Amino acid sequence: MTLRQDVDTDSWPLRPWIMAAICAVAGLIFDFLTDLSYPATPSVARQAGATFVAISTVSFVLTVEQRRWLWALAFAAGWGAVVALVGWFTASYNSNPTIFEWPFLSGLFAVLLAAPLFQTVRDEGAWHFPYARLHSHAWTDAVIGAAAMAFVGVAFLLAWLIAGLFDLIGIDLVKDLLREDWFNWMLAGFAFGSAVGLLRERDALVATLQRLVMVVFGVLAPVLAAALLLFLLSIPFTGLAKLWDSSVPATPMMLLAGAGAILLANAVIGNGADDRATSRVLRISAQVLVLTVLPLAIIAAVSLGQRIGQYGLTPERMWGVVAVGVAIAYGLVGWWVVAKGRNDFDDLLRPLQTKLALGLCGLALFLALPILDFGLMSAASQMSRLAAGRTTPAEFDWKAMAYDFGPAGRARLKMVASSGPPDQRKLASAALSSESRYTVEEEVDKTESAANLGTRMRVVPEGTVLPPELRSAIAATRYCRVGPCVVTLVDDGRAVFAGPMFEKDTVQGGAIERDAKGGWSQSGPNTSAPKPPFRPDLATAPVEVRKVERRQLFIDGKPVGDTFE
Repeated sequence: MTLRQDVDTDSWPLRPWIMAAICAVAGLIFDFLTDLSYPATPSVARQAGATFVAISTVSFVLTVEQRRWLWALAFAAGWGAVVALVGWFTASYNSNPTIFEWPFLSGLFAVLLAAPLFQTVRDEGAWHFPYARLHSHAWTDAVIGAAAMAFVGVAFLLAWLIAGLFDLIGIDLVKDLLREDWFNWMLAGFAFGSAVGLLRERDALVATLQRLVMVVFGVLAPVLAAALLLFLLSIPFTGLAKLWDSSVPATPMMLLAGAGAILLANAVIGNGADDRATSRVLRISAQVLVLTVLPLAIIAAVSLGQRIGQYGLTPERMWGVVAVGVAIAYGLVGWWVVAKGRNDFDDLLRPLQTKLALGLCGLALFLALPILDFGLMSAASQMSRLAAGRTTPAEFDWKAMAYDFGPAGRARLKMVASSGPPDQRKLASAALSSESRYTVEEEVDKTESAANLGTRMRVVPEGTVLPPELRSAIAATRYCRVGPCVVTLVDDGRAVFAGPMFEKDTVQGGAIERDAKGGWSQSGPNTSAPKPPFRPDLATAPVEVRKVERRQLFIDGKPVGDTFE
């Protein structure tokens, strides 16, 4: 008796062990390529190599069958190489070599779409995509992948339980191994590969689980359909202004709702006419869900367009434009099939969804490749806004120009630093000289504060001349960055100041002192020298209350900060 769903596919009893061995070795190689001491990051070549190992291994174990296994090997190696090259370019694009950028994620999305398409072609032996088989592969891959990840978590829980048991009797071997990264990656690979192998050999049981998941999703379809319908019908009365004012971004929320509608609608319509839900309520809900995708996408487009009009282009917003375009395309298809097919709309929708999946896979791959430079377009958009005065130098996103827009962004910064307006030159130079994206904002804020210190700082008594070094030190603090501040020179070596450290924050005080070398620096809250231990005899020691004088900064009759004498 076979537990395979496809009776034409031979059983492969050794599959779990073979897949476990492949993934365990891949885990060791992955650890070798990524194991560096913090804060060092792997080189671009190491990141690309690790990407190739991960993508090719997972692609192979999820798609391989004894029949045409060389096809699976070529598919896995090919996509691993493509995504590794995308990762190489992505990590080389910005100053900080990180692979997790939008093109890399687009490449991963392309692989996810390509896997069931490849499995269907492999089974058919030709460029042919029967919807039932394609749909089944997509859902089965998702269920097996999720179950395998859950199995990895269970395997680690079991490993730590075993380690704890042996630790009770003084044997630390297992616990010490679990503290080693190489062992963890090997164990994760072994568990993932064995789980995929076991589930793939029993994919008839997985198909039952898949149908259960689709039944659950199908039950949720009327709930989401009613909610989306009520949401869309409420908009003419509430208007869109509340969407723009909400703390939750409207564009991703609309796209997420549209994706949920597509997912639940497909759970209802199933693989074909024989597989779709028989309940009239569920089928009407699927129609409603398909029809809501277009208005949700239009709202997302309006929201994103408004955002671009206010703040210009960024790579993230351009990827949002792509996502909105895909949603609008699916929404138009949905309206067309419902208008033409009515109750049998799903018969028209399924083949069109196959074509949409092929087109979306190609689009994701195209956008992942270094063909279109979203950073170049974004840099041009932001610089044009700055030149036109639509963005002030203080509000301009210098960090994004330096670290998010790639070579084009830094090239534009160099142009501004060399030949731009004087106030912009200092800010551009500060952004270029920052060591990382996490320090560029601080450097730019310091430079902007120094440039505008005269408009914010009030010196008391009026007419007091502050040394240039003291002015620079005050500009380096946060007290004079977001609003007016007050500075008083106590003597030649001390000054006190007060101001809000953040917008709409309470006024706080601080002190700054000159050291022996002539430099000024902010003093901490406890700058006095440590006093000797004080242990009086409380039974006999004299006790009295004395009046003391103190010196402290007062603003509007109220003390600010600590006493300094």
